[in-house]
Amino acid sequence: MQRKRYAPGRTGSTARTAVALTSVLGLGLGLGLTGCSAGAPADDVTVDAKAGPAAPVAPPGRYSTLFEPCGSVPQATLKDLLPGAAALPDSGRDKAYRGTAAVTYDTDRRVGCTWRADSPDTSHRLTLDIERVVSYDTTISDADRAQSVFTAKQLEAGIPLAPTAPSSPTATTPTPTATATKATDGAPLTAPGKTPASKAPTTGATPPGSADPTPTPTSTGLEPRVLDDLGDIAYLDDTLGKVGANGHQRAVSVVFRTSNVIVTVSYREQTTGSTEAPDSRELQEKARNLARLLAERLEE
Repeated sequence: MQRKRYAPGRTGSTARTAVALTSVLGLGLGLGLTGCSAGAPADDVTVDAKAGPAAPVAPPGRYSTLFEPCGSVPQATLKDLLPGAAALPDSGRDKAYRGTAAVTYDTDRRVGCTWRADSPDTSHRLTLDIERVVSYDTTISDADRAQSVFTAKQLEAGIPLAPTAPSSPTATTPTPTATATKATDGAPLTAPGKTPASKAPTTGATPPGSADPTPTPTSTGLEPRVLDDLGDIAYLDDTLGKVGANGHQRAVSVVFRTSNVIVTVSYREQTTGSTEAPDSRELQEKARNLARLLAERLEE
């Protein structure tokens, strides 16, 4: 029988390998146990008291979308606002009543539409602009941001803000005078029914029994002004200018805000070859009636 060949160091190597494996396993178990014991339970997590409560987030606006503007005005209303369309051929009349949508990049943020009808003596143009204001500041609501935009529009139109109550019994708030109707050609015209005031004499007293030589301005109620019966806040602007030798152009704008939506109704009438200016009262009434209709549409 042949004897097995002896391999020097074989037994010692096997022993050393076993010892090494045992050490590695022991180290792994030790690390595992250490990791489990080192982890703190969720209940032991502390909160930094200096952080304080989270800042309140301003509420979003009431409106997240806008309605389609060209279909928002009934045809009966358009017939009243665009009297010249009735004399147009069928294709032209349909186009006038259909309107032209404004080009916008986000119809959920801003939309608009324009209608126009011309006749030999007059032309009428109606424009709607509807803007949904969004605040990107979490501390300012959409409605508050819309109010800032509205105020900027009002001041740009030259219409003073509504007076506020005096802070003390002795304080007085100046009464705003009627604003003269503005002219688009740079020549200001007086407001409807308003008589320009002459300058008072700089020297000498008024003789006893004599009337004050300075006439009191008369307000017709048709001047550009703040409106208190439309939306959350509104104003009306009325601008009159000359066109050519005898023509006139009157533009009436009614702007109102409801929550975070601002609506602008612009209605213009232009005459040619006529010495009479378009009637202010008529245009204002038509523009305000349409604005009320749109305000009701927003409430639906």
